[in-house]
Amino acid sequence: MSTTVRSSAPPSRVYVARLAGTAVFDPLGDQVGRVHDVVVLIRPKGAPRAVGLVVEVSGRRRVFVPLTRVTSIDAGAVITTGLVNIRRFARRATETLVVAELLDRQVTLRDGSGTAVVEDLAIEQQRNRDWHVTKLFVRRASGRTGLALRRGEARVIDVEDVTGLGLSPAQQGATALLATLEDFKPADIADVLRDLPDARRLEVAAELDDERLADVLEELGDEDRVSIVSGLDLERAADVLDAMQPDDAADLVSELPSHTASLLLERMEPDEAEDVRRLLAYDEHTAGGLMTTEPVILPPEATVATALAHARREDVTPALAAMVFVVRPPLETPTGKLLGVVHLQQALREAPHQLIGSLLDKDVESLAPEDKIGKVTRLLATYNLTAMPVVDEGGRLLGAVSVDDVLDHLLPDDWRDADEDVTDEAMTRSAHG
Repeated sequence: MSTTVRSSAPPSRVYVARLAGTAVFDPLGDQVGRVHDVVVLIRPKGAPRAVGLVVEVSGRRRVFVPLTRVTSIDAGAVITTGLVNIRRFARRATETLVVAELLDRQVTLRDGSGTAVVEDLAIEQQRNRDWHVTKLFVRRASGRTGLALRRGEARVIDVEDVTGLGLSPAQQGATALLATLEDFKPADIADVLRDLPDARRLEVAAELDDERLADVLEELGDEDRVSIVSGLDLERAADVLDAMQPDDAADLVSELPSHTASLLLERMEPDEAEDVRRLLAYDEHTAGGLMTTEPVILPPEATVATALAHARREDVTPALAAMVFVVRPPLETPTGKLLGVVHLQQALREAPHQLIGSLLDKDVESLAPEDKIGKVTRLLATYNLTAMPVVDEGGRLLGAVSVDDVLDHLLPDDWRDADEDVTDEAMTRSAHG
């Protein structure tokens, strides 16, 4: 049950880095979201003007709330009029995001004594009720002493005491933004990157480690991930592709110019590159084009404890972890003959020392690599499966198709950015698969 919240006058000064993550409430006390960022307009003359908040509401959707609709900013709470635009926030060319684009920006001190790095900034409401950026919390970067700032010293200064706040993102580090993303899931980091300008997106992506960036690229649309990979040097790009799931890496490589794709495949680890080359041979809307070559694969003499340990691996998606594929050696795809599968739920009911060869489900239907996506979808739905094996004519396991990969191909290309329900289009595409 909600309670009415009494609004109070906004404080004279609000620091944005501290504001990020603050709960946003309507006048009745119902939480509508949390502050994700602050939007400012950097003008040729005069202090930058803050115009609104980017608020993250349910479903990780980010919407714009004008500061004119904010009635109170107290410790731990932002109170609004309750009128929240449900359309997804899209940054305009004239707008700048404080956390995403200004924190860690290197600026020049007007007294000529060197540079400093912006660690936070304050906005204050003026008599006309506009909000302006008035103060910067900066840390000295280099050069002689000035403004009583020694190397490494931090203090609050007036925004008029610096130049370069509105210059190119090349002057901005990624430390502050990466810190805010530390606990985010890959899909949520991908959502943040989509909102950034191209140059800033590449800069932040480049600071992620290989595994993290690989996970994020798997959640981005083709255009965005091609842009990021094309902006990396070849060696780094190859390392990131090595860390991706083979099917996602193959999808990405297929979107690159042929010359770039060839160079990257040459620099990838031979085993990883071979998996990608095999997948590239199949049409993307077939079981072969959808499958991953790295499901959980074990021999029949493996124990339940071993199977569960493999299912717990961080690099195995939940859809693939639900099923262990039991084969004759070799265990690398293409494997020996597929003997059957063991469902995770079944394994959980057995003793740890039990051999998985005694738990085989031999009735799970297999797919041929040339089977169309429509057949794959129907079989997954008919038998309530999260994954299915793909085998060659000799019954050797080539890989597995999981339900999440099927969904990625059924939904419209822009489903990650769409505000409307895409179910109808997805069903139509499935029906014509």
